[in-house]
Amino acid sequence: MAVRIGLISDTHGLLRPEVERCLAGVSHIIHAGDIGAPGIVEDLRRIAPVTAIKGNVDTGKWAKCYSDTETVRLAGACFYVLHDLKELKANPAQRGIDVVISGHSHRVKVETVGGILFLNPGSAGPRRFRLPITLATLDLDESGVLRPTIHELDR
Repeated sequence: MAVRIGLISDTHGLLRPEVERCLAGVSHIIHAGDIGAPGIVEDLRRIAPVTAIKGNVDTGKWAKCYSDTETVRLAGACFYVLHDLKELKANPAQRGIDVVISGHSHRVKVETVGGILFLNPGSAGPRRFRLPITLATLDLDESGVLRPTIHELDR
């Protein structure tokens, strides 16, 4: 059975109504930091279980419960989550990681390097730099094939 995972980043305290519609039916949500407000993750948990990390704007007391990185296994795939890809110190291949999820740049990135999928879902929060407002879903099929889809929320 295929599994769909929701990927979101850089909400900066804003959870748009389109997010809930776009992530309806996902089995898990990964938030790659810059959450921006304590209620964001709670709201996402109403859709599906959430793995979230803190980003550079998550400095309040509420953010102390979030780590800088997380490793999570979902549907047989290993995900490594960090906010700024430039801070990746671990060698994903040596650690058995299949997917590296990051945020920070507000720019969508979907790239496979050495068999590892690097995915930045862009920013789902307030618009910056005239970039599109985006998030992603990732479908994992029974054979382990990863199929990412970028969703523009402001069309």
